[in-house]
Amino acid sequence: MITSMTGFAARNGENAGYSWAWEVRSVNAKGLDIRLRVPDWINGLEQSVRRLVAKSVGRGNINLTLRVQRDEGSAPLNLNGAQLSRILAALGQIEDAAADANLTLVHCTAADVLGQRGVIDTTMAQVDTGPLLAALLTDLPPLLTDFATMRQTEGAALDQVIHQQISLIESLTADATKSAEARKADVAKALRENLARVLENADGVDQNRVAQELAMLAVKSDVMEELDRLNAHVDAARELMGESGPIGRKLDFLMQEFMREANTLCSKAQSVDLTRIGLDLKAVIDQMREQVQNVE
Repeated sequence: MITSMTGFAARNGENAGYSWAWEVRSVNAKGLDIRLRVPDWINGLEQSVRRLVAKSVGRGNINLTLRVQRDEGSAPLNLNGAQLSRILAALGQIEDAAADANLTLVHCTAADVLGQRGVIDTTMAQVDTGPLLAALLTDLPPLLTDFATMRQTEGAALDQVIHQQISLIESLTADATKSAEARKADVAKALRENLARVLENADGVDQNRVAQELAMLAVKSDVMEELDRLNAHVDAARELMGESGPIGRKLDFLMQEFMREANTLCSKAQSVDLTRIGLDLKAVIDQMREQVQNVE
């Protein structure tokens, strides 16, 4: 079963005074492009997340976002000694100035001092992020499992659509073969008439050379080789669809070969019916190529 490059998953968690929210989504891409938006204050997180994502995804444009929030009640209170000294010194200067002016000030409390900006330092740099990192990396695999499941579900839908399109290409190729067989007599008659007309109006022309040129025209109007290759491509597509692992790039290359043969068929058709079938083939191949763009 093929896997789609389109997917989405989200997950929430909490541990040791922290809560977090994961979100991962993907769209199609030529290769694997992982873009992360994770907190940079958690040491080792980005490298570990990138490694785990790369192991679980073969191809696609992956965008993963992690938002981490610390519960206020669990935040440690760390005093900024330098800032505290500056504030206490300033308070001393203020009290001395007030005494010189015969003013009485209300004594400030410790809470007043703690309320001054910069006295309490709760920056993430002072937090041991090891336990949080471990909790996050334990929570990530289930998220990636949900993500892979959605991509597989999307892939199952793609699988059905692409198989139907392969069958339609096979059917149209069979119709083109019948049409090509039916027009053989008309093509041969037209060539004979053209040969007779050229010989009647060209005295001294080398008849062998004319015959060779007309034979070349006959070869160029023969579409059986293109039809044989289209049937071979149908078999190759079905075989690819049965393989495991990323097959999107191979299918994409095969779609180019499908379209090349369909274009040649249209250019050599020389009949309304065969041209119509060729155009129908091109339409189906183009629709299939759009689906293939989403295959991992």
